[in-house]
Amino acid sequence: IYTVFRRRGQVQDMGAVIPAGIFGLEGQVIKEVVMDEASGRVRIVCDRDRRRRPVDHRTRRRGGVNRLLRRTVLDVPMFGRPCEVEIEYAETFVSPGQVRVEALPFVAPGARVTRRLARLIAGMARHMPIAVVARHTGLSWDSVKAIECAHLTETIEPPRPQTLSGIRYLGVDEVARAKGQSYFTLVYDLTPGARYGRILWVKEGRDSSVLLDFLDALSDECAQGIEAVALDMGLAYIAAVQKSLPHAALVFDRFHVMQMFSKVIRDCRRAEFREAKKLNDLTGQAAIKGSLYLLLSNRGTLKESDQGRLDQLLAQNASLLALYTLKEQLQLLWQRPATPTEMAARLNDWCGMAQAAKITGLSAFVKTLQSHRTGICNYAAHPITTARLEAGNVSIGLLRKRARGLRDTQYFKLKIFQLNTPDSPSFLYVALSTS
Repeated sequence: IYTVFRRRGQVQDMGAVIPAGIFGLEGQVIKEVVMDEASGRVRIVCDRDRRRRPVDHRTRRRGGVNRLLRRTVLDVPMFGRPCEVEIEYAETFVSPGQVRVEALPFVAPGARVTRRLARLIAGMARHMPIAVVARHTGLSWDSVKAIECAHLTETIEPPRPQTLSGIRYLGVDEVARAKGQSYFTLVYDLTPGARYGRILWVKEGRDSSVLLDFLDALSDECAQGIEAVALDMGLAYIAAVQKSLPHAALVFDRFHVMQMFSKVIRDCRRAEFREAKKLNDLTGQAAIKGSLYLLLSNRGTLKESDQGRLDQLLAQNASLLALYTLKEQLQLLWQRPATPTEMAARLNDWCGMAQAAKITGLSAFVKTLQSHRTGICNYAAHPITTARLEAGNVSIGLLRKRARGLRDTQYFKLKIFQLNTPDSPSFLYVALSTS
């Protein structure tokens, strides 16, 4: 391609031959590259390659040229300057009464930008708020969101329950679209291997019917292969699993159990502080104040000075000492359990010690453990946890924070499923070795 660079009407012959493959404008013949000094914009002017028969973008059938049209699409910056491409394309005559635009492989669907610019914008929007991307690219907020949404729709294919196979373990959790507002049910694949942690299902709602929509859609072979499901102690999800997968074991992992026990510690600490204040015990108040993280942390993770504060607190308060000792004993329940039966015996021993402590709020916690004994002890046979689910919730929380809230449900789902895909260089460069 013999390229001419033109500056505001003045033609400067550069004498350069540029292969069409460098620009990636398939089906176009570059006629000239125009530099507008006033706007600082580079404009690539193209004509359609007359040797190519047009292909209908919808049916992929070849047809005849009905008429030629022109449009301008935005492209990635060229040498630090904004770039736009003026292209020529055909209306494809498919059949009488059917005339559609030909397929343009390098143009992003639903937007007047090239695919590489759409990839660049989507890569930036994965890590930055839309408003920031709009400010950097000079596009409007609506344009950036539309470009990213179209790119995600084209490149991300959510898993279909009917086609899933080889799943042994599932994880189920809920996530809020905004704090305290509508909730979504998420299902994860917790089967060890390359697919561990991928998100399989996202749907509005958190009742049993939402989860049943997923479980009932699984093939018989896939459903029969599921050995266990990790979840919290919510009754809705438990009912759905028991109805659709009666053979699968329920597993209540350590995270949720210890989370519930942390609430007991919080409540007891508050009560002890109020009692010390009532008795005008300034030493007791000073020891308890600001000590919550000491009681909830593992001793090995504390600094030496914090360990000293913890020892002083426990020496002064018998109730908190009992709770801290019970917390350490409860954590040992999940360490190398040989069988569910052995784990159940250790759980019974712990419940006996907790009952003997006679601390307010602890009896209710013990009753909860005993009513969910089977699911807790199933960990010995199926050592799966909801750690991946909690990590996913953190990532989704960052999505909400970057977006300053998400009202578009479909867009929110696409952003969640994007977490399944590995991140790639946003600026479209292949990683080069520096050696």
